[in-house]
Amino acid sequence: MTNVLPQQAGLTVGNVVYRYTAVKDIDADMLVHVQNENALGDGYIFRETDDWSGLEGNTIYKAIPVGRIGIEYWGDGSIEIEGEGSVIDPSVIYTYQYDTCFDPQTSPDCPDYKVPYNLEDIIPVVEYNDPLQDELVRLEMEKKAEQADKEQEEYDRKKRTDKIKVNLEKMLGGLNSSVLSDAAQLQEQALFSMNFIPVTYKTALNGGVYNDVLAFKDKELQDNKKARRVTFAQQLLHDEMVQQQYDN
Repeated sequence: MTNVLPQQAGLTVGNVVYRYTAVKDIDADMLVHVQNENALGDGYIFRETDDWSGLEGNTIYKAIPVGRIGIEYWGDGSIEIEGEGSVIDPSVIYTYQYDTCFDPQTSPDCPDYKVPYNLEDIIPVVEYNDPLQDELVRLEMEKKAEQADKEQEEYDRKKRTDKIKVNLEKMLGGLNSSVLSDAAQLQEQALFSMNFIPVTYKTALNGGVYNDVLAFKDKELQDNKKARRVTFAQQLLHDEMVQQQYDN
């Protein structure tokens, strides 16, 4: 029996299932060995023996668990007969599965897994320096802060000065208005005392009737023959231009 197992690494055999039909006399002694050689050593990695001595020939079916033996241990398989008889229609099937930890580096959960690298060895340790602690940066920030304070003080000073000017103008305007009002009152009193301003005004206007004196005499207006000729000539020119459009 040839080796029909796949040769992919990481596979393990869990069961051997075989079937055959024994052909023999009931009185004959016969042993049947279903076996696989040990590919990595001497002897057999699997061997199951059926004793048919004193039994009548028949078909046998067996499933033998072998417990996840690596595929690399399984050598050539065969069916060996001791005694008198033979087997027909043999079939041997191996159930197998993949061992995820065949290569321990496949998963960190495998027993022999080793960390392939150390991050501290790959990524250099960089010393962190706070830029706010740098002397030049600190001096520049202080300079900008002082400049901002000076600008704010200058802005506040100008604002106070403008407010004082506005208040002073309002105050002076009020004084001027008061002074002018007092002077006007005094002048009014002086004029009244001099009786310069009359209480009422009286005057007489001459009345009468103004008759129309313009009159136009009726006269016959003659027709403007020159204007009529010009109008007629323009009409002829217009008609000629329109006719040329249709002719083209």
